[in-house]
Amino acid sequence: MKLNDNALTPLYQQVLEDIKASIAAGSYLPGTRIPSEAELSQLYSVSRVTVRRAIEELVAEGYLTKRQGKGTYVNQRKLAHKICRSGNAQSFESACADMGMAPAIVVLERRMTQAHGDERSFFGPDYDKLVYLALLYTADGVPIMEEHSLFDYNACAFLLEDDLSGASFFELIERNTGKTPADHPRRTIETGAASVAMASELEVSAGDPLMLEHIHYLDQTGAPLCASTRYVVGARALFVL
Repeated sequence: MKLNDNALTPLYQQVLEDIKASIAAGSYLPGTRIPSEAELSQLYSVSRVTVRRAIEELVAEGYLTKRQGKGTYVNQRKLAHKICRSGNAQSFESACADMGMAPAIVVLERRMTQAHGDERSFFGPDYDKLVYLALLYTADGVPIMEEHSLFDYNACAFLLEDDLSGASFFELIERNTGKTPADHPRRTIETGAASVAMASELEVSAGDPLMLEHIHYLDQTGAPLCASTRYVVGARALFVL
C-alpha cells in the first residue's frame, strides 16, 4: 500500500489510521497477531521507525498489545467489570457471561505465609499465619488479571487443597465456614507496572501499565476475612461504576 507523501497527515498517522481501519473491517481479528514491523514497513513503504511510532500509539490507545517474544496482537473487547453502590463487584465469571466470553482461572501459587506489615495491621495481632493465593484470570484464553489474596490460615487452610476451578474462593469459604463478605469492602485503585514475572503470566511487556485494585474484606461479623490485590491489564478490562 502506498501512502501519500504529500499529505499534511504525517506518515505514521496514516499507518495508524489504516491499521485501525483494518481492525474495524475485521482484517485483523481480536486476539490475532498483526504483521511484524519489518512486514508493515514493506507493506507501507516506510521506515521501521515510522511503523514503530504508529504501533506505539495504537498500544497506548488500547487497540494493540505487545507480547514479549511473541509479537503485537489485536486486543480483545474490554471486559466490563461492574462495581455496585454497595461496593461489591460483579464476579469475574458473571462479567464474562455478560460479554459472551469464556472464563478460566489458573492457580499460580498457594502456600502458608507469615503475616507482616500491612497484612498484620489489617488482620490484627492474633493472625500470625495466613493462606496466600495467586490466581490468573483469563477470558477467551486472554489473560485479564492476576489476583493475590491473603486469608486467615486457621479458618481457610482448606484453600491450600481444594479445587478452585469451579467456584469462587468466597463460595468455598461460605460452604466450609459460614463466613460471607460484608458489603462496602475498602477498595482503592492505583496505577502500577508489570514486573518481569507478572509480565510473563499476563502476556504483556515488563513495565507495561496495570491497574491495581486493593480490596479489604470483612465478614458479616466485622472480622477480617480477606486482603486482596488485583493486577489488571488496563487495555483488556474496564470498571463500570
